[in-house]
Amino acid sequence: MAQYSTRSSAPRDLTEERIASPIPLGLSVLALTTAILGSWYAGFILPFGNQGALRAIGPILLVGGVVQILAGMWEFRKGSMEAATLFTSYGGFLTALGVIFMPGFGILASMSTGVQHLLLGLFYLCWAILLAVTLVGSLRMNMVYLATIGLLFLAYLCLAIGHLTGFNRVWLGIGGWLAIICALVAWYAAVASMLRTSAGITLPTGGRGPVAVE
Repeated sequence: MAQYSTRSSAPRDLTEERIASPIPLGLSVLALTTAILGSWYAGFILPFGNQGALRAIGPILLVGGVVQILAGMWEFRKGSMEAATLFTSYGGFLTALGVIFMPGFGILASMSTGVQHLLLGLFYLCWAILLAVTLVGSLRMNMVYLATIGLLFLAYLCLAIGHLTGFNRVWLGIGGWLAIICALVAWYAAVASMLRTSAGITLPTGGRGPVAVE
């Protein structure tokens, strides 16, 4: 029996080694979608609050969310619970947000302005709470990964406050800029992961945690 177990586990171990890390993909898509949404709220390049730009952002968030979910599923396959939870949940969040923003579904158009802000505020607030839980559960990870989650939490918390207080431009602007900074940190983490895997170059990540440096 022991001999059989040794022979059967070897191919499985080789297969595990051939599975590429989904970390760069997940972090890159997280950075892309977060940067675009943050730019709309911060008024950076995109006009602040412009509804036409928001309708164009919807499909980007929808497609990005699907890719994020796929990255999360592969993280489950790799055995990384923390990254899998973050990527998959954020992918679901982005997909839902993209559907809300897309004009073809007519979700926002069917609501009054006040209800729109309450809906988005509640949506962002619930997501911020989930991020807080994810942050606590990921304390063993490296500092770059924790900074990404922490900045994402602060960004959506500010966006939630901004919408719940009647589209407060100050809070929404702060949330937008925090989202942009979060995207830059996530891109750095993605580059660190790719360089470590492909070239053996190790960039500083604030620890030896298994996420964002594989």
